[in-house]
Amino acid sequence: MTRKRNVILKVDYYEINSASNAVKQGPSAGKAAIGGPFNLVNHDGKSVTDRDFLGKWTLIYFGFTHCPDICPDELQKLAAAVDKIKEKAGIEIIPVFISVDPERDTVEQVREYVREFHPNLIGLTGNAEEIKKAARAYRVYYMKTDEEGSDYLVDHSIIMYLMDPNMEFVKFFGKNNDVDTLADGVINEIKQYKKVKA
Repeated sequence: MTRKRNVILKVDYYEINSASNAVKQGPSAGKAAIGGPFNLVNHDGKSVTDRDFLGKWTLIYFGFTHCPDICPDELQKLAAAVDKIKEKAGIEIIPVFISVDPERDTVEQVREYVREFHPNLIGLTGNAEEIKKAARAYRVYYMKTDEEGSDYLVDHSIIMYLMDPNMEFVKFFGKNNDVDTLADGVINEIKQYKKVKA
């Protein structure tokens, strides 16, 4: 009985380990059904759609401005990686933050927030329906938690999405990437993309 239990535990550990490695960098082979049209408002109050990003490489992160630690950490990482990619490979990446908290994340709130991270970071918000559509297109999970009046947190997926100049999904990068693995991962994907298109 003990031996059988050990075998089961080893299999579980292997599966969990494989799954956590898979979350670090998503598969780049094949076409994943991630991404799609969105119609949001940028941090300057202008209407923006996915088509406004055509012709550019973008890294998209969904979060909220009242996030106490994870969002700021991830956005600092995103900002540093964007600079590192430019420095190492001369590639311009557009960093994009999409709010999953339409109730509190007004245009003004998002404008103040994105300024703290990177001069090129584009902040997007919108009404509840438009945010839901964008999140669904990118397979992003989000849900309000611990609600006490207007003071609440939003539980959400912690993933950055690399989109090609056609705004098609290339790869996702999970929370356990640091600045270097994120920057190198993006550079490698873009090199592969250019090889295929050549």
